[in-house]
Amino acid sequence: MSKLLLASIHDVGPRFEREVDQLAELMSGILGGPKFAMLVVPDHWSEAPLAGNAAFQRRLRDWADSGAEMFVHGWFHKDLAQHSGAAAFKAKHMTAGEGEFLGLSRAVAAQRMADGRKLIEDATGRAVAGFIAPAWLYGEGAMEALATSGFALAEDHMKVWQPASGKVLAKGPVITWASRSLPRQLSSRMVAGLARHALHPQKVMRIAVHPGDTAVPALLGSIAATFKAFAARRPAGRYADLLTRSA
Repeated sequence: MSKLLLASIHDVGPRFEREVDQLAELMSGILGGPKFAMLVVPDHWSEAPLAGNAAFQRRLRDWADSGAEMFVHGWFHKDLAQHSGAAAFKAKHMTAGEGEFLGLSRAVAAQRMADGRKLIEDATGRAVAGFIAPAWLYGEGAMEALATSGFALAEDHMKVWQPASGKVLAKGPVITWASRSLPRQLSSRMVAGLARHALHPQKVMRIAVHPGDTAVPALLGSIAATFKAFAARRPAGRYADLLTRSA
């Protein structure tokens, strides 16, 4: 089985249009075109609705027409639930109030998934590639809803899988960066630097970037170096390629 590079831009929406443009330009230059997935948030923190924004919907359609894959990435991206136990630890340490699908009931999660899918598919005129929860965090209700959602693909920090069957299509950590504090910036740069040397044997390599990365030049440098290191040894592909590889 040949090796594959999967790239993604998170938090795509009207709120971060300038930052997404910057990341898309950087990645396209290294990968040879828009060979990446775009994780679309329908209404980021209830402040940037995609619905009614015809200009940004046209941009999504243009990106999709040029080859970018579209994923539903929650609805609000904001976590308003009260957590306990392991979920409380994840909510506090793995994200800054962004794990929207960590505490939702099955019914609410299913409705947001369906609404997001319809909005994005109507905007692009194409089927979405799948669903990825904000901060890669899924609660019990979200997992139950996802299993019957009809999405072809889902992803978390350590794997990509088919929701209906639970079949894992790719394993291994996703490389990403954290921009919200200097210690997190430094640690994510260190991890990316190690990954550029240690993870080449991994069959499927996933790299994810966020709008906040653009505010830190050192992170952009690390992102560019990481993409170049992996793109030199494997082709950039599509998440949908995992479905054909497993058939």
